[in-house]
Amino acid sequence: MIRRKGILALGLGIIMSLGLFQGCTSKEEEKVIIYTNSDEECIKTMEDSLNNSGFKDKFIITGMGTSELGGKLLAEGKSIEADVVTMSSYYIESAKEKNQMFVDLTFDTNSIEKYPAYYTPILANTGAIFINTSVLKEKGFEEPKSIKDLTDPKYKNLISIPNILDSSTAWLLVQAVISEYGEKEGEEVLKGLVVNAGPHIESSGSGPIKKVRAGEVLAGFGLRHQGVFDKANGLPIDYIDPVEGNYSLTESIAVVDKGEEKNKLSMEIAKTIIEKSRSELIKYYPVALYKGEKVDEKYKPKYSKVYKEKLTVDLLKEHQDIFKKAMGN
Repeated sequence: MIRRKGILALGLGIIMSLGLFQGCTSKEEEKVIIYTNSDEECIKTMEDSLNNSGFKDKFIITGMGTSELGGKLLAEGKSIEADVVTMSSYYIESAKEKNQMFVDLTFDTNSIEKYPAYYTPILANTGAIFINTSVLKEKGFEEPKSIKDLTDPKYKNLISIPNILDSSTAWLLVQAVISEYGEKEGEEVLKGLVVNAGPHIESSGSGPIKKVRAGEVLAGFGLRHQGVFDKANGLPIDYIDPVEGNYSLTESIAVVDKGEEKNKLSMEIAKTIIEKSRSELIKYYPVALYKGEKVDEKYKPKYSKVYKEKLTVDLLKEHQDIFKKAMGN
Protein backbone atom coordinates (compact mmCIF):
# COMPACT_ATOMS: atom_id res chain seq x y z
CA MET A 1 0.00 0.00 0.00
CA ILE A 2 2.84 2.35 0.93
CA ARG A 3 4.55 1.48 -2.32
CA ARG A 4 1.39 2.25 -4.33
CA LYS A 5 1.03 5.59 -2.53
CA GLY A 6 4.67 6.35 -3.29
CA ILE A 7 4.20 5.58 -6.97
CA LEU A 8 1.00 7.66 -7.02
CA ALA A 9 2.79 10.59 -5.35
CA LEU A 10 5.66 10.28 -7.79
CA GLY A 11 3.23 10.23 -10.71
CA LEU A 12 1.40 13.30 -9.43
CA GLY A 13 4.73 15.04 -8.94
CA ILE A 14 5.75 14.34 -12.53
CA ILE A 15 2.38 15.55 -13.85
CA MET A 16 2.61 18.73 -11.80
CA SER A 17 6.17 19.31 -12.97
CA LEU A 18 5.17 18.81 -16.57
CA GLY A 19 2.23 21.15 -16.10
CA LEU A 20 4.48 23.75 -14.51
CA PHE A 21 7.00 23.36 -17.33
CA GLN A 22 4.30 23.66 -19.95
CA GLY A 23 2.92 26.71 -18.16
CA CYS A 24 6.36 28.36 -18.27
CA THR A 25 6.74 27.42 -21.91
CA SER A 26 3.34 28.86 -22.76
CA LYS A 27 4.19 32.04 -20.92
CA GLU A 28 7.50 32.26 -22.78
CA GLU A 29 5.75 31.64 -26.10
CA GLU A 30 3.49 34.62 -25.46
CA LYS A 31 6.47 36.95 -25.58
CA VAL A 32 7.39 38.58 -28.85
CA ILE A 33 11.02 37.90 -29.71
CA ILE A 34 12.79 40.76 -31.44
CA TYR A 35 16.08 40.25 -33.28
CA THR A 36 18.03 43.40 -34.11
CA ASN A 37 21.37 44.49 -35.54
CA SER A 38 21.00 47.94 -33.96
CA ASP A 39 23.46 49.37 -31.48
CA GLU A 40 22.95 50.02 -27.77
CA GLU A 41 21.25 53.42 -28.11
CA CYS A 42 18.57 52.04 -30.39
CA ILE A 43 17.99 48.90 -28.32
CA LYS A 44 17.61 50.96 -25.14
CA THR A 45 15.18 53.32 -26.88
CA MET A 46 13.05 50.44 -28.18
CA GLU A 47 12.97 48.80 -24.75
CA ASP A 48 11.92 52.04 -23.06
CA SER A 49 9.20 52.81 -25.58
CA LEU A 50 7.72 49.32 -25.24
CA ASN A 51 7.95 49.23 -21.44
CA ASN A 52 6.28 52.64 -21.20
CA SER A 53 3.48 51.56 -23.56
CA GLY A 54 2.19 48.56 -21.62
CA PHE A 55 4.37 45.85 -23.16
CA LYS A 56 6.62 45.20 -20.15
CA ASP A 57 7.46 41.47 -19.91
CA LYS A 58 5.81 40.84 -23.29
CA PHE A 59 8.97 40.97 -25.41
CA ILE A 60 12.61 39.90 -25.55
CA ILE A 61 15.18 41.85 -27.59
CA THR A 62 18.29 40.05 -28.80
CA GLY A 63 21.06 42.02 -30.50
CA MET A 64 23.50 40.52 -32.96
CA GLY A 65 25.85 41.57 -35.75
CA THR A 66 24.55 42.39 -39.21
CA SER A 67 26.28 39.43 -40.86
CA GLU A 68 25.05 36.98 -38.23
CA LEU A 69 21.45 38.16 -38.32
CA GLY A 70 21.47 38.45 -42.09
CA GLY A 71 22.70 34.87 -42.37
CA LYS A 72 19.91 33.66 -40.09
CA LEU A 73 17.24 35.50 -42.08
CA LEU A 74 18.38 34.03 -45.37
CA ALA A 75 18.97 30.52 -44.06
CA GLU A 76 16.04 30.06 -41.67
CA GLY A 77 13.18 32.04 -43.20
CA LYS A 78 9.91 31.74 -41.26
CA SER A 79 11.45 29.14 -38.94
CA ILE A 80 13.64 31.84 -37.38
CA GLU A 81 12.94 32.27 -33.68
CA ALA A 82 12.28 35.99 -34.05
CA ASP A 83 8.75 37.37 -34.45
CA VAL A 84 9.90 40.91 -35.21
CA VAL A 85 13.14 41.98 -36.88
CA THR A 86 14.89 45.34 -37.07
CA MET A 87 17.63 45.05 -39.63
CA SER A 88 19.43 46.70 -42.54
CA SER A 89 16.75 47.24 -45.18
CA TYR A 90 18.66 45.51 -47.97
CA TYR A 91 18.80 42.31 -45.91
CA ILE A 92 15.07 42.46 -45.20
CA GLU A 93 14.37 42.83 -48.91
CA SER A 94 16.66 39.92 -49.82
CA ALA A 95 15.12 37.71 -47.12
CA LYS A 96 11.63 38.55 -48.36
CA GLU A 97 12.58 37.74 -51.93
CA LYS A 98 14.13 34.41 -50.98
CA ASN A 99 11.83 33.20 -48.21
CA GLN A 100 8.55 35.17 -48.42
CA MET A 101 8.76 35.38 -44.63
CA PHE A 102 7.23 38.77 -43.74
CA VAL A 103 3.63 39.98 -43.56
CA ASP A 104 2.50 43.40 -44.75
CA LEU A 105 2.34 46.03 -42.03
CA THR A 106 -1.21 46.86 -40.97
CA PHE A 107 -0.54 50.40 -39.72
CA ASP A 108 0.05 53.65 -41.57
CA THR A 109 3.67 54.73 -41.30
CA ASN A 110 3.49 58.25 -42.78
CA SER A 111 7.05 57.87 -44.11
CA ILE A 112 8.59 60.53 -46.34
CA GLU A 113 9.80 58.01 -48.92
CA LYS A 114 7.81 55.08 -50.24
CA TYR A 115 8.81 51.66 -48.93
CA PRO A 116 7.56 48.11 -49.54
CA ALA A 117 4.41 47.21 -47.62
CA TYR A 118 6.21 44.69 -45.41
CA TYR A 119 8.71 47.04 -43.74
CA THR A 120 9.24 50.62 -42.64
CA PRO A 121 12.49 52.32 -41.57
CA ILE A 122 13.36 52.75 -37.93
CA LEU A 123 16.57 54.78 -38.38
CA ALA A 124 19.17 55.83 -40.95
CA ASN A 125 22.94 55.90 -40.60
CA THR A 126 25.23 58.23 -42.56
CA GLY A 127 28.99 57.82 -42.97
CA ALA A 128 31.74 60.41 -42.47
CA ILE A 129 35.34 60.86 -41.37
CA PHE A 130 36.14 61.98 -37.84
CA ILE A 131 39.41 63.16 -36.38
CA ASN A 132 41.00 63.69 -32.98
CA THR A 133 41.93 67.38 -33.12
CA SER A 134 44.54 67.03 -30.36
CA VAL A 135 46.39 64.29 -32.24
CA LEU A 136 46.05 66.27 -35.48
CA LYS A 137 47.69 69.28 -33.83
CA GLU A 138 50.39 67.12 -32.26
CA LYS A 139 51.27 65.63 -35.65
CA GLY A 140 51.05 68.97 -37.43
CA PHE A 141 48.87 67.54 -40.21
CA GLU A 142 46.25 69.38 -42.22
CA GLU A 143 42.68 68.10 -41.95
CA PRO A 144 41.93 65.36 -44.47
CA LYS A 145 39.20 66.28 -46.93
CA SER A 146 38.64 62.91 -48.54
CA ILE A 147 38.77 59.22 -47.78
CA LYS A 148 41.61 58.96 -50.30
CA ASP A 149 43.64 61.47 -48.25
CA LEU A 150 43.81 58.83 -45.51
CA THR A 151 45.85 56.55 -47.80
CA ASP A 152 48.83 58.91 -47.50
CA PRO A 153 51.74 56.97 -45.91
CA LYS A 154 51.97 59.59 -43.15
CA TYR A 155 48.76 58.08 -41.71
CA LYS A 156 50.40 54.69 -41.19
CA ASN A 157 48.82 53.13 -38.04
CA LEU A 158 46.96 56.40 -37.44
CA ILE A 159 43.56 55.56 -38.91
CA SER A 160 40.80 53.13 -38.00
CA ILE A 161 38.13 51.71 -40.31
CA PRO A 162 35.38 49.11 -39.89
CA ASN A 163 35.57 45.73 -41.64
CA ILE A 164 32.84 45.21 -44.24
CA LEU A 165 32.89 41.47 -43.51
CA ASP A 166 31.44 42.24 -40.06
CA SER A 167 29.97 45.73 -40.07
CA SER A 168 27.34 47.38 -42.26
CA THR A 169 28.93 50.74 -41.38
CA ALA A 170 31.91 49.74 -43.50
CA TRP A 171 29.65 49.51 -46.53
CA LEU A 172 29.14 53.27 -46.33
CA LEU A 173 32.91 53.63 -46.77
CA VAL A 174 33.15 51.12 -49.61
CA GLN A 175 30.17 52.59 -51.47
CA ALA A 176 31.82 56.01 -51.39
CA VAL A 177 35.16 54.66 -52.63
CA ILE A 178 33.78 52.44 -55.41
CA SER A 179 31.31 55.07 -56.59
CA GLU A 180 33.98 57.78 -56.83
CA TYR A 181 36.96 55.78 -58.15
CA GLY A 182 35.50 52.68 -59.78
CA GLU A 183 36.36 49.10 -58.86
CA LYS A 184 39.98 49.05 -60.07
CA GLU A 185 41.21 52.31 -58.53
CA GLY A 186 38.80 51.85 -55.66
CA GLU A 187 40.49 48.59 -54.71
CA GLU A 188 43.82 50.45 -54.60
CA VAL A 189 42.32 53.11 -52.34
CA LEU A 190 40.99 50.38 -50.05
CA LYS A 191 44.42 48.74 -50.02
CA GLY A 192 45.93 52.03 -48.87
CA LEU A 193 43.36 52.31 -46.11
CA VAL A 194 43.97 48.73 -44.98
CA VAL A 195 47.73 49.28 -44.85
CA ASN A 196 47.42 52.52 -42.89
CA ALA A 197 44.84 51.07 -40.50
CA GLY A 198 47.11 48.16 -39.63
CA PRO A 199 45.78 46.71 -36.36
CA HIS A 200 42.90 49.20 -36.28
CA ILE A 201 40.44 47.44 -38.62
CA GLU A 202 37.38 46.99 -36.43
CA SER A 203 34.60 44.41 -36.46
CA SER A 204 32.19 46.95 -34.95
CA GLY A 205 31.02 50.11 -36.67
CA SER A 206 31.59 51.97 -33.41
CA GLY A 207 35.14 50.67 -33.09
CA PRO A 208 36.84 53.49 -35.03
CA ILE A 209 35.22 56.36 -33.08
CA LYS A 210 36.26 54.72 -29.81
CA LYS A 211 39.90 54.63 -30.93
CA VAL A 212 39.73 58.21 -32.19
CA ARG A 213 38.27 59.33 -28.83
CA ALA A 214 41.04 57.56 -26.96
CA GLY A 215 43.70 59.15 -29.16
CA GLU A 216 44.95 55.74 -30.30
CA VAL A 217 44.52 56.97 -33.87
CA LEU A 218 44.19 60.36 -35.51
CA ALA A 219 41.29 59.63 -37.86
CA GLY A 220 38.56 57.10 -38.45
CA PHE A 221 35.54 56.39 -40.60
CA GLY A 222 32.17 55.64 -39.10
CA LEU A 223 28.73 57.01 -38.31
CA ARG A 224 28.58 60.76 -38.76
CA HIS A 225 26.28 61.46 -35.83
CA GLN A 226 28.83 60.00 -33.40
CA GLY A 227 31.37 62.66 -34.37
CA VAL A 228 28.72 65.39 -34.21
CA PHE A 229 27.74 64.41 -30.67
CA ASP A 230 31.31 64.10 -29.44
CA LYS A 231 32.18 67.55 -30.73
CA ALA A 232 29.02 69.01 -29.16
CA ASN A 233 29.98 67.42 -25.85
CA GLY A 234 33.36 69.10 -25.82
CA LEU A 235 35.56 66.18 -26.80
CA PRO A 236 38.57 66.90 -29.06
CA ILE A 237 36.67 65.42 -32.00
CA ASP A 238 35.65 66.92 -35.32
CA TYR A 239 33.74 65.39 -38.22
CA ILE A 240 34.48 65.78 -41.91
CA ASP A 241 32.16 65.10 -44.83
CA PRO A 242 34.37 63.35 -47.41
CA VAL A 243 34.23 64.67 -50.96
CA GLU A 244 33.52 61.12 -52.15
CA GLY A 245 30.11 61.47 -50.56
CA ASN A 246 28.05 60.77 -47.45
CA TYR A 247 26.18 57.54 -48.13
CA SER A 248 23.35 56.28 -45.92
CA LEU A 249 21.81 52.97 -44.92
CA THR A 250 18.39 52.54 -43.38
CA GLU A 251 17.52 49.96 -40.76
CA SER A 252 13.90 48.85 -40.88
CA ILE A 253 11.34 46.88 -38.90
CA ALA A 254 9.44 43.87 -40.24
CA VAL A 255 7.07 41.26 -38.79
CA VAL A 256 7.80 37.58 -39.44
CA ASP A 257 4.72 35.60 -40.48
CA LYS A 258 4.06 33.30 -37.51
CA GLY A 259 0.30 32.96 -37.92
CA GLU A 260 -2.61 35.31 -37.30
CA GLU A 261 -2.61 35.10 -33.50
CA LYS A 262 1.11 35.78 -32.99
CA ASN A 263 1.24 38.31 -35.80
CA LYS A 264 -1.34 40.48 -34.03
CA LEU A 265 0.83 41.13 -30.95
CA SER A 266 3.97 41.39 -33.07
CA MET A 267 2.30 44.01 -35.24
CA GLU A 268 1.27 46.03 -32.16
CA ILE A 269 4.86 45.97 -30.96
CA ALA A 270 6.22 47.01 -34.36
CA LYS A 271 3.72 49.88 -34.51
CA THR A 272 4.63 51.04 -31.00
CA ILE A 273 8.35 51.01 -31.77
CA ILE A 274 7.82 53.26 -34.80
CA GLU A 275 5.31 55.60 -33.15
CA LYS A 276 6.99 55.92 -29.74
CA SER A 277 10.71 55.54 -30.51
CA ARG A 278 11.28 57.94 -33.39
CA SER A 279 11.24 61.12 -31.28
CA GLU A 280 14.20 59.76 -29.32
CA LEU A 281 15.94 57.89 -32.14
CA ILE A 282 16.16 60.97 -34.34
CA LYS A 283 18.38 62.53 -31.65
CA TYR A 284 20.87 59.69 -32.04
CA TYR A 285 20.39 59.16 -35.77
CA PRO A 286 19.50 62.62 -37.13
CA VAL A 287 17.98 61.74 -40.49
CA ALA A 288 14.32 62.63 -41.12
CA LEU A 289 12.35 59.56 -42.21
CA TYR A 290 8.74 60.52 -41.41
CA LYS A 291 6.58 63.49 -42.26
CA GLY A 292 6.82 66.22 -39.66
CA GLU A 293 10.33 65.30 -38.51
CA LYS A 294 12.93 68.05 -38.59
CA VAL A 295 16.71 67.85 -38.29
CA ASP A 296 19.05 70.69 -37.31
CA GLU A 297 21.17 71.96 -40.20
CA LYS A 298 24.41 70.93 -38.48
CA TYR A 299 23.35 67.30 -38.73
CA LYS A 300 22.83 67.45 -42.49
CA PRO A 301 25.88 66.20 -44.42
CA LYS A 302 27.36 68.28 -47.23
CA TYR A 303 27.63 65.52 -49.80
CA SER A 304 24.57 63.29 -49.43
CA LYS A 305 24.61 60.65 -52.16
CA VAL A 306 22.72 57.51 -53.13
CA TYR A 307 24.57 54.56 -54.63
CA LYS A 308 23.97 54.10 -58.36
CA GLU A 309 22.75 50.50 -57.94
CA LYS A 310 20.01 49.08 -55.74
CA LEU A 311 21.48 47.85 -52.47
CA THR A 312 21.17 44.08 -52.20
CA VAL A 313 22.94 41.25 -50.41
CA ASP A 314 24.48 40.25 -53.75
CA LEU A 315 25.93 43.74 -54.22
CA LEU A 316 27.22 43.65 -50.65
CA LYS A 317 29.01 40.37 -51.41
CA GLU A 318 30.61 41.93 -54.50
CA HIS A 319 31.94 44.79 -52.40
CA GLN A 320 33.07 42.40 -49.68
CA ASP A 321 35.09 40.52 -52.30
CA ILE A 322 36.78 43.77 -53.36
CA PHE A 323 37.58 44.51 -49.72
CA LYS A 324 38.97 40.99 -49.25
CA LYS A 325 41.33 41.54 -52.21
CA ALA A 326 42.41 44.84 -50.68
CA MET A 327 43.24 42.93 -47.49
CA GLY A 328 45.22 40.37 -49.49
CA ASN A 329 42.73 37.55 -48.97
